[in-house]
Parts: sequence; structure tokens; C-alpha cells
Amino acid sequence: MKLVLIAVAMLVAPGVAFAQTEQCRVPATLPRPHPDVATESQPQRILPIGGYTLALTWAPEYCHSNARDPQALFQCRSGNRFGFTLHGLWPDGVGKDWPQYCAATPVLPATLIRRTVCATPSPQLIQHEWAKHGTCMGITPDAYFARSTGLYGKLRFPDMRAMSRGPLNAGQIAAAMARANPGLPAEAVRVTVNKRGWLDELWLCLDKRFAYEPCHANSGGVPAGTAVKIWRGKA
Repeated sequence: MKLVLIAVAMLVAPGVAFAQTEQCRVPATLPRPHPDVATESQPQRILPIGGYTLALTWAPEYCHSNARDPQALFQCRSGNRFGFTLHGLWPDGVGKDWPQYCAATPVLPATLIRRTVCATPSPQLIQHEWAKHGTCMGITPDAYFARSTGLYGKLRFPDMRAMSRGPLNAGQIAAAMARANPGLPAEAVRVTVNKRGWLDELWLCLDKRFAYEPCHANSGGVPAGTAVKIWRGKA
């Protein structure tokens, strides 16, 4: 099967890299996602938008925990190699609830999925992010993914694998992200971990104009002093 090689991550300074798609080969065909719709446990909520969260997944830990999941085949078992991937761009609410599943939507075009899959390496997750979050932003799928991948593509990351070799806490991860990205305050970075204490995701807080801002209290993530382990795979 013919493979298309996507560019390897570009180093911009010692220990700092762009979005860390280290190796992404897209096959000639990708799985077709199924529609993603509101359910009783995940109902439609049409609410005002108070800001946004840009969610990033640490792929080595995701693959360590989900390698047998069929949805993880492209990301974890196809010879690809990722650092941080784009989980999604989420509209936040004004209060404790957030808008979601604002409109029914068909399956996304294959061309859009191919453009996006090296940032969000799961066709089904791409469909889910548009259905649950993008439909609430009043824009087209092309505009939604242009916005989310544009924000993601501008980010630089500290050398997470080097950081993983010493004692580390959530506050240090947030501070390292801030140093790598002028204009991103450490207070705009929330760190999430799984039940075993391994780094799961980074959630970056943005205002309604998509500028980074300090996260609101009680908006998720672990306290700054929480010890965090980073799974680095075989590196």
C-alpha cells in the first residue's frame, strides 16, 4: 500500500520542538468514522461560550494504555511515532456546564480527515471532536479544524523525554511549556494525569478571541505540586 510520509518534527532550539509529530505515514485509505451523536449520558447542550480549551494528549502514555484498542491502530501500531497530539478544541461555558452536540452532523469528508489525521491520529476522534465541540462554534468543519490545527501547529514543546528522567511535578511541566511558548503563561496550562499518576494531557486555556489566559479556578487538572510521571516508551 502506498504511504505518504509527513514531515518529521522540526527542532527550533535545543530541547524545544514543534508539535512533535515525529513520524506520521498516512496510508492510501483510512477507516471511515461512524456518526457521533448526543446520548442520554452526553446530551445536547446549547449554551453561551465563555472561552476555549485546547486539549493535547501525550501519545506515548496513550499508546501504553490503549495499544489493543482498534481505534489506536493508526497511532500506536502502524509504525508512526507521536509526542503530543491534538485531542481537540473545546468551547467552554460561562458556568459549570459547556456547550456540546449543538447540531446533528454527517460523517466528515475523507479529504478533511486526511489533512487532520497527523495532528489528531484517529478518524473517529476527528469525527467526535467536530460533532461534540465544533458544531457549537457556528463555523464550518474546515474552519474548525483550521483553527484547532493552527493553534496546535504553532506550539513548541520542552523535551518531555528528558524531563521524564528526573523528579517532576505538574507545576514544572506548566512552567516548561510557558518557557517554550512566549505569550503562554504557566497559569494557562492544566496538567492531567491518569489513575496511576502518569501524564495524560495538557489543557491550555484561551479566551473568546483564542488568546491564552490564566485558567479559571476548579477547571480541571491536578495541583501544581502533584508528582507526575512521564511514560517515554522505548526512547
